[in-house]
Amino acid sequence: MRISAAERAGNYAILLLFSVVALTPVVTILQRALAPETPRDAATGAALHWENFGRAWVQGRFGEYMLNSVVVAVVVVVLATVCSVMAGYALGAFDFRGSQAFFYLFLLGLMVPTEAIVVPLFFDFQAVGLTNTVWAIALPQVAQSVAFGTFWMRSYFRGANRSIIEAARLDGAGHVRVLWSVLVPVARPAIVTLVLLTFMWTWNEFLIPLVMSPNSQLRTAPLGLALFQGQYVQGTTLLAAGAVLVALPVVVLYLFLQRHFIRGMLEGAVRE
Repeated sequence: MRISAAERAGNYAILLLFSVVALTPVVTILQRALAPETPRDAATGAALHWENFGRAWVQGRFGEYMLNSVVVAVVVVVLATVCSVMAGYALGAFDFRGSQAFFYLFLLGLMVPTEAIVVPLFFDFQAVGLTNTVWAIALPQVAQSVAFGTFWMRSYFRGANRSIIEAARLDGAGHVRVLWSVLVPVARPAIVTLVLLTFMWTWNEFLIPLVMSPNSQLRTAPLGLALFQGQYVQGTTLLAAGAVLVALPVVVLYLFLQRHFIRGMLEGAVRE
């Protein structure tokens, strides 16, 4: 079906409008982060004040907080991805008694909000001595991510080429070999998409680290940014610089994996 010039122009106009709406807050934050913090900075005559990022990094202790976020994100992404791939393979490539019930059980994880479970989880972890540890912050997020990851990978594996699985089984490959040597390489776009989404959700999580680390031993980057806003900064220049620093890892990871992410969204997104 051919698209007329008027329809093409209308599509570009709509895309341009939404791009402006989406990018305006980003440009505003960047502009504020590079503005002079003090009259002395303004007197230097420099157009862009990159030193604001260094000041925010030191004053806000973002090195420590971002390291905590990296550790938690790595634990969550690795565990959630491995569990999601295995559960998605079991529920997507096979039909066995109770498989539908197991799938609906996983879907319950998508329906229960964090606010409803975080307080009971805190007392459970406190009873076994896990509060103020990486595991208390990571394990609830692993469970939440596995719920979505199982749904995502099940949809992908249900659309996988069954002839590839049958050929591997005829060659004597077991389920472990079929999954990790045959299907996982083919499903790389879907897995990369899952990794990126899980990392983004984990990196931006605020409530679980706040509750599970009551003595603030393991502040993550979003918690550090909130503390920086209330304790260290009166103006908004360094706060904007801190916000850019906290958001930068997600942006960099997306730019690095965007080709696989877009391909995974197009090929692996919820297909039966």
